[in-house]
Amino acid sequence: MLKKGALQYQPENNTKKNCVNILSNVNLTQVQFSIQWNGDMTPLERAKKSAETMWKKDKASKGIGIKIESIAPGKADLSLIVKQKHLNGHDICHGGFIFTLADSAFAFACNSYNQAAVAQNNMITFIAPAQKGEKLIAKAREVSRTGRSGIYDVSVFNDKKQKIAEFRGLSRTIGGQNFKE
Repeated sequence: MLKKGALQYQPENNTKKNCVNILSNVNLTQVQFSIQWNGDMTPLERAKKSAETMWKKDKASKGIGIKIESIAPGKADLSLIVKQKHLNGHDICHGGFIFTLADSAFAFACNSYNQAAVAQNNMITFIAPAQKGEKLIAKAREVSRTGRSGIYDVSVFNDKKQKIAEFRGLSRTIGGQNFKE
């Protein structure tokens, strides 16, 4: 098993040949683990601590009644019980609250690596109305994360597992961390 700092390579004259020889003898699972490993935290611990740090300051999500259900690297499940205060003029959940639930799940998913990230662009498609008393669950999943940009899909379901909305969020890291490592 690789240990921190165990894999070091110093190029010689024939760099390409040396790289091929090294990579043919390396277990890629161990390399992936070594690259993701940072200090004593596991990726799941980092995701949970990042969520905990953000949640302490998140007045908007808490203010409308959103709850965190689960967090993992690149994933977040958040919930909201539709109450009277969430209803619009048609007596169904206002789309702004559904968007906010999806956007918050997106935020916790894209910040789960402890790299400060914000929304660059978001869009939502409403599929079915949400009714008073229903528990909505927003499930955010990472589609891609390359460089400073990420793509996340969020599906919003009611407690009967009926799909209420589909949301796509594009994130951009802005430098800094959610907590100091």
